[in-house]
Amino acid sequence: MIEVLVVDDDTRVARVNAAYVEKVPGFHVAAEAHSAAEALRQLELVPQLDLVLLDHYLPDETGLEVVQEMRRRGHQTDVIMVTAARDVSTVQAAMRQGALQYLVKPFAFAGLRAKLEAYAELRRTLDGGGEAEQADVDRMFGALSASSEPGLPKGHSPTTAELVRQALMNAEGPLSAQEIADRTGVSRQTAQRYLKLLERTGRARLTLKYGDAGRPEHRYVWATRA
Repeated sequence: MIEVLVVDDDTRVARVNAAYVEKVPGFHVAAEAHSAAEALRQLELVPQLDLVLLDHYLPDETGLEVVQEMRRRGHQTDVIMVTAARDVSTVQAAMRQGALQYLVKPFAFAGLRAKLEAYAELRRTLDGGGEAEQADVDRMFGALSASSEPGLPKGHSPTTAELVRQALMNAEGPLSAQEIADRTGVSRQTAQRYLKLLERTGRARLTLKYGDAGRPEHRYVWATRA
């Protein structure tokens, strides 16, 4: 699990953001904080924090000052800025100080989900270790620049794509196109088409199930579960 610290001065917003995080497979909210001092204290208290969702406007210091102090103390925890601050100077400073992503308030769940999924993909790539070829480097930077809602090819419905995505995310294991069709109410051919799209974009992974005879069955699993 990717352990997350949610930091926002508004307790209600912090709870909403934490609930959003918990809905994304592979992520767990380890703690919440509502000030810079509390955020820094949680970083000392909670072991193995992987990611901070950090508001910029805090009552005692700014989010960027929190990042500076984190680094001064030796914390290498990753940071995604989640804030209403949209002036270019703040965005630029966040980039220079190592924030991996920057999500502007207000946003819908889909926006945060896309950022977290991109971060999870980056973690999977980095966990492989070793040396990186150019294609590996491109994939790392591609994960960081993933858009909130990747555009669908012509002829694809956002509603159907969301149905298939939810079916995969909620599944306990790999599913076939027919099983996706049964769960979503679309045809097997339609399910197969959207599953292949999710596979091409890295959101789903293909596995093969071999039977006693004949061709292996194609089964798909949401990428964070693979």
